[in-house]
Parts: sequence; structure tokens; C-alpha cells
Amino acid sequence: MLDFRMDTFLEVCRCGNYTRAAEKLNITQPAVTQHIQYLQNYYGVRLFIYKNKQLTLTAEGELLRRTALTMRHDEEKLKRDMQDLKAGRRSVRFGATLTIGEYLLPARVANYMMRNPSVSIQMVVHDTKTLLHMLNDGLLDFAVVEGYFHKSEYDHILWSHEPYICVCGPGYLLPAGPLHLRDLFSHRLILRNDGSGTRDVLVKSLEGMNHHLSDFQHIIEVSDLFAIKELVKRGCGLTFLYRKAVEQELADGSVRQVELADFQVSHEFNFLWRKGSVFEAEFRQIFLELSSN
Repeated sequence: MLDFRMDTFLEVCRCGNYTRAAEKLNITQPAVTQHIQYLQNYYGVRLFIYKNKQLTLTAEGELLRRTALTMRHDEEKLKRDMQDLKAGRRSVRFGATLTIGEYLLPARVANYMMRNPSVSIQMVVHDTKTLLHMLNDGLLDFAVVEGYFHKSEYDHILWSHEPYICVCGPGYLLPAGPLHLRDLFSHRLILRNDGSGTRDVLVKSLEGMNHHLSDFQHIIEVSDLFAIKELVKRGCGLTFLYRKAVEQELADGSVRQVELADFQVSHEFNFLWRKGSVFEAEFRQIFLELSSN
């Protein structure tokens, strides 16, 4: 069972402030100080220092933070597994980002369910940032994500490399090719909301080419991928997304790929879990089952 003082430590890490951590935990600030001092005495190291008047983790504190998050995750999963064992059942809780959850996983999850009919499955579809928070809090066993994550905090297996492309409607007017990225800046760009993995790939790809989203003169943000595709089909603008998300539309001609001479991008989809989890063998087995035909 995770020591209650470890919960205090993690809250201080999250808040970066003893006072705010005390408020979040509904305890006094002296109590927070006592909890941190106890942990420092127990491990024989300093966990925090003040740097430029800001509370900062030491290297030892960062190691404890990462380890404590894995301990929290494993404890929550252990409690669920014990309840499942008591009730004579088995459950799997995992997350997936939008493109993966809608276009890559359903058929594979269906095959997994056919092979494991007694397993209860809960799949959460959300952006990478939210899924990682849920994973850290032990609300998910593992996740399959398209977004960026700190590989020092999560063990991961590469699921696939997926092409990332620009598409428009079949009748959308563009200059005669060959086209370059700068030729699109005067056109309306339709993209996912901030925090989505699909958008992050575009932002980082642009930065690598010394460009920025603001180079596009007209940007429309839409949180729903289906709505984005419908707008593009109707000639309302361009979008960038994974080819996997528009395979059907490319095949039936309702959208077409915009070929760009200076933009050939692919990105990793990764299956991940908290680094050092005692349940690693179980997660690897589920990965093998999900990734098999």
C-alpha cells in the first residue's frame, strides 16, 4: 500500500508549491512539510531545492517521482485485479488516441474479444496528455498513443510508423504542381484542437522546417475528426492527418492527397505503460494478442 506521505510528495511535485499542495490535499502546510521531511530522512537525500526562487526537484527527487507514479499505477491495478479475482472475472482498461481508437484498434480489439470472451474491456479514447495523466493515476493499465511522451517515464513498444499527409476535397483549387508547403499558407487550414496528437505532429514538423502554424493565414479549429473530414470534403479548406484516418475517403475519391515536394512525414504509434511496472509481462502479452492478425 502506497504511504500517504508519498501522495503528499506527488501533489507537491504537481503543484510546485507547498501551500497549493496543502490546499489540494486539505491538510495544513506544516503537515506537508513534515511529510516531505520524513521522506527526505527516510531516503537520506534532498528531494527539493529552491532554484531561482522556484521549488525544483533534485535528481533524487525526480527519480522518486517517477518511481512513485509507477507504484501508484500498480497499486490501483492491483486493487482492481484483487476485486476481479474475488468476483471470478478479469478486466482490462486501456486508452487510445483518436486516430488509433477509431481507425486502428477496433478490429484488433474485436479479435481479442473473440479469443478472450470472458474479459471485460474498457477503452477510453482521448488525447495523449489526458491518457498519460490517467495512466499515471492508475485509471488505465496501458495506452496506445500517437502523441509525444517522455520515454524516460514509460516503457513502450513501437506499434507502427504511419504516414502523415495533407488532404483536400476532390474539386479544391490549388496551383499546378509541384507544390511546396509555403504554397498552402494562403489557404484555410482546418485542424484539431490544441493538445491532440494529430496537431502536435504538424506543429513539430513545421518547427523542423522553420515554419509555424501562424504562417497559415486562416486557421479553423475543430475538435471532431469526422467533422474535419466533412468540411474538407465540401471544399472548405485543407487538413493534415494520418493516412489511416482517410483510407476510405481516399479510396472512394471524396478527398485527395495534396502532394508536397518538401513534406514527407511519418510518425510513431506506440503501445506504452508506466516504466518499471510489475505488470510488464501482462502488458507485453496483451500487445502480442492485439497486434496479431
